[in-house]
Amino acid sequence: MEITGLQALGALLTALIVCAALGPVMIPMLHKLKFGQSIRDEGPASHMKKSGTPTMGGIMMLCGLFVAMVVWNRFTPLIAIAFVLTFGHALIGFLDDYIKVVMKRNLGLTAKQKMALQIALALTYIYYVEQHVGPEGTALWIPGTSISIQMGWLYYVLVLFLLVGTTNAVNLTDGLDGLVSSVSIPVMLVYAVIAWQIGEGDLCLFALAVLGSCLGFLVWNRNPAKVFMGDTGSLALGGAVAALALLTHTEVLLVILGGVYVLETLSVIIQVAYFKHTGGKRVFRMTPIHHHFELGGWKETKVVTVFTLASCLFSLLAMGLWLMGKGGI
Repeated sequence: MEITGLQALGALLTALIVCAALGPVMIPMLHKLKFGQSIRDEGPASHMKKSGTPTMGGIMMLCGLFVAMVVWNRFTPLIAIAFVLTFGHALIGFLDDYIKVVMKRNLGLTAKQKMALQIALALTYIYYVEQHVGPEGTALWIPGTSISIQMGWLYYVLVLFLLVGTTNAVNLTDGLDGLVSSVSIPVMLVYAVIAWQIGEGDLCLFALAVLGSCLGFLVWNRNPAKVFMGDTGSLALGGAVAALALLTHTEVLLVILGGVYVLETLSVIIQVAYFKHTGGKRVFRMTPIHHHFELGGWKETKVVTVFTLASCLFSLLAMGLWLMGKGGI
């Protein structure tokens, strides 16, 4: 699907404006419904002042994305899949948030419940590939080269790990005011360029609409945050990132492009493993790693700025590998 510059700019701006414009409506409504964030006791002490800040603001982002795609794009099969993965994970996040803020169970869904729902969505995508794409859809491109490896059934295992891993990694990154939205902006910009270059204009518009929603949400989520996206937003954002990686066949590239997400996740894995192995010792002051720097004396705004710059660098590296592999340079 070919797109024009007007469509691209329109999708981005529509998502931005709709998301930002919903703030004065949604935030008081969430306050009235007492959908306030509960802060974990084991988190940084400085975060206790955030208790009661409305959560589930991811609904604003989803509205921006949906309206932008309705106005500027026809719903192609690829967009349908991207929507299933994005809004499906948003529903999981909504259930998690609802249990936390309404039923007052601070941990939300159990790990097993959340994992089971995420696996169900991954299996839905696997079924789509098996039924509608066939063997050619199971090839894995090696970044920086022109080589693609036929993975066969192992590709479906990769899909399972990629979807579950990406959504949880993005969710872990959502821990400071404006962090996950800021980090995700360069990621979405790269995916918009990649989608445009491979002739998938619908996916380009989708990436730009997600980018616009992130920008619109930052109007209300930048420090000091007036609203949090909650798992409703962070799992949906993770679903969108994973969908773009799968539908543009850049699964391995995502490890580099989403470098900040990867580092956040690795910090938790290392901390837990080392803690168990040593009987209580820690590598980091606190994980995910953004809390390590925060407890080291960095202000939230500095952590967000540095992590966003890191995401920009990872994105530039990923774009360079894409161009090398596709003969652009």
